[in-house]
Amino acid sequence: MSTPTTASPVWDDLVGQRPTIEVLQHAASGRGMTHAWLFTGPPGSGRSNVARAFATALQCEQRTGCGQCEACRLGISGSHPDITWVRSETSVLYVDDMRDLVQAAAKFPAIGRWQIVVIEDADRLGTPENPRTGNALLKAIEEPTPKTVWLLCAPTVRDVLPTIRSRCRTLTLATPGTQDVARFLTRNDQVSETVASFAARASQGHIGRARALALDEQTRTRRREVVSIPARLTSLGSCMTAATNLAELAKEETEAITAEAEKRELAELQAIFGSERKDLASRSYKAALSGLEKLQKQKAKRRVLDVIDRALMDLVSVYRDAIALSAGAPGLLVNEELRGDVAVVARAASPEQLLRMIDAIFTAREQMLEFNVPPQLALESMTVALRLPGGRQ
Repeated sequence: MSTPTTASPVWDDLVGQRPTIEVLQHAASGRGMTHAWLFTGPPGSGRSNVARAFATALQCEQRTGCGQCEACRLGISGSHPDITWVRSETSVLYVDDMRDLVQAAAKFPAIGRWQIVVIEDADRLGTPENPRTGNALLKAIEEPTPKTVWLLCAPTVRDVLPTIRSRCRTLTLATPGTQDVARFLTRNDQVSETVASFAARASQGHIGRARALALDEQTRTRRREVVSIPARLTSLGSCMTAATNLAELAKEETEAITAEAEKRELAELQAIFGSERKDLASRSYKAALSGLEKLQKQKAKRRVLDVIDRALMDLVSVYRDAIALSAGAPGLLVNEELRGDVAVVARAASPEQLLRMIDAIFTAREQMLEFNVPPQLALESMTVALRLPGGRQ
């Protein structure tokens, strides 16, 4: 059997992942295949894209991910009947959904070689203290049917329940390099080299974020507002204002996404119930509507946290730039366009103080994501900790 190569349409959009691609191509061709895989890597490294490419290659008639056969076309479009995608827009995955998934995964493939289940957010399967959702999957992953393959995605191995990760083959994705991302943008999105270079640096290797920055002016404007905050944190009043602005920015961006999604979901629910929804006494419609509204609130909360999380990582990039500037490190800064602001921060705080500021950002992140602290409170505490030494009280 010949050695697979990475030159195949299914794999073309995977940036900076050549070693991983080669492993997966060998597995798709029949060497090193196993029933459960765990793809880990930082946000934007392309975990779900790798899972999609691998799932498509496993169903490919040529076993390569040729991109030309019917199986590849269905896989790439996300409509292959034997590839099930599990995506969570809430903070957790639910036990009942996982039990239904286990039953579906046990079915024999309809048209493909495998019955493949992709779980994009395996880190939301529970914690060691509350593993119920993960336990619902455990036996299915431990003793799968012969034609079932599980593909799990998570930021790190530690984010997945030990009982789950121990039964998977783990592949850790690399953070794509700035030059790789820039070349991808100029090739696939036809943006100028200047814009591609900016987006690649500002995204810090996050492909989806890089594309948004390269293609959308509003996204660039929102980021510019965030990364300009550190140099302005000179008084308690400016800290409170910055915290409010961060919360408002997240709310505005989330509402723009949520309004359209909620309108579509309500229309789909109404179409399912048809004329029954006009009957105000219809208990089934009322129950379904109540369930939808509850789910939409959970999704909206998660989206706000995701937007804030991205803003926090943009803030971290400014303080890392300031440390690099203080140390005289060569090369462009992540926020090269704001070098003047970065210099203000670097002059005001020592490298040790800058490291403590980065810690303060990650503390705020943990408070919101892990301990459900209201974003406004967490952000106020964070911005106070980020106030530049020597500023006004």
